[in-house]
Amino acid sequence: MSEKTGIDVLIVGGGAAGMMAALQAARAGARVTLLERNEKLGKKLYITGKGRCNVTNVADADEFLRQTPRNPRFLHAALHAFDHAALTDLLASLGTRTKVERGGRVFPVSDKASDVTRALERGLREAGAQVRLGARVASIARNGDGFAVTMQGGETLFSRRVVIATGGLSYPSTGSTGDGYGFARALGHAVTPLRGSLVGLEIDAPWPKLLQGLSLKNVRVRAQAGKKRIYDEIGEMLFTHFGVSGPLIIELSGHLPDDVREACVTLDMKPALTPEQVDLRLQREFAQNAKKRLSAALPALMPARMGPVFASLCGVPEDALCGRLTRAQRAALCAGLKALPLPVARLRPIEEAVVTRGGVDVREVAPGTMESRLTPGLFFAGELLDVDAHTGGFNLQIAFSTGALAGRSAAACALEETGRI
Repeated sequence: MSEKTGIDVLIVGGGAAGMMAALQAARAGARVTLLERNEKLGKKLYITGKGRCNVTNVADADEFLRQTPRNPRFLHAALHAFDHAALTDLLASLGTRTKVERGGRVFPVSDKASDVTRALERGLREAGAQVRLGARVASIARNGDGFAVTMQGGETLFSRRVVIATGGLSYPSTGSTGDGYGFARALGHAVTPLRGSLVGLEIDAPWPKLLQGLSLKNVRVRAQAGKKRIYDEIGEMLFTHFGVSGPLIIELSGHLPDDVREACVTLDMKPALTPEQVDLRLQREFAQNAKKRLSAALPALMPARMGPVFASLCGVPEDALCGRLTRAQRAALCAGLKALPLPVARLRPIEEAVVTRGGVDVREVAPGTMESRLTPGLFFAGELLDVDAHTGGFNLQIAFSTGALAGRSAAACALEETGRI
């Protein structure tokens, strides 16, 4: 079939995983066609890292897998086949140098996501891969010993090897509308429940809305699930119309259990001080402002906008005189400064998430090749798979690594079958 059509490997989806699969398959000598529904390749790459494209992380393999809460063992072969060094070397060979920043995050030296996409496009051209833009796939079906890939509009392409790399459900404006999950199901694969990850949190209380737009810097957010501490980091967060967001919260969301209400999340506004030191600070502030109202003293401890809300949450009248506050009231204020509860109700919608949690069940995919265990010749790569990681470049590396392995594996099958190796 592929001899007749001239396609050895047909790749559906032109994001990070799809471009890498196409590039690696073409470099291996396969005749590759890449189908992308958008008007350009790598559309989601343009918005990653706030437009700077955090392409990977220099963490070693053990640390990388620790940063991958779901199905990390599935990635062993993919990361071994194509790690962060292989990626940065490839980009450099294609004219895009990279740099390492805080937390091992890797960005293009230019700070332009477009340079990463252009480098991969250059590689695809040089390798001879055929790229078709504006080519949305309507269905993928078994056809003899291969696959019939039918486009919207009726055109059908045939190939014995297909790589599905259509992304997840996050950022649908970039073309990630979940088409690949339907293709996978139609071909007999199970898809685990889908939800957002790396996303804002809705809070089961009205008070965060009163602080909408207020950003807190150098605060600590902790999360506990049962007896296990699942998150404890210092950074920046933001109050919104729905609850909380910002870097700390986005990162926290990737650590939360499936039932987010099982997590106890607290905000520490004085992470550099112990509870005892906070209490001494309060005693000093209140002694110096004994004749002032609490509302006048709180701006020395937090943003002025937060004072009235904070006092109410602690059950202390904001018009109380500082010199007359009881020990119990001071203790309540101290507890609030060190562990203000953030009762999480739910994650924000998946459309707002950085990545999708859930996807094609990896138990049905061979980790050493990314080939379906159920349907020979079918491969999966990228966010479509039920693997996701924390922030810091890990998710893009997963896309590049699984894409590279899928592309190489599909090409090897094609070349062996046609006697070209």
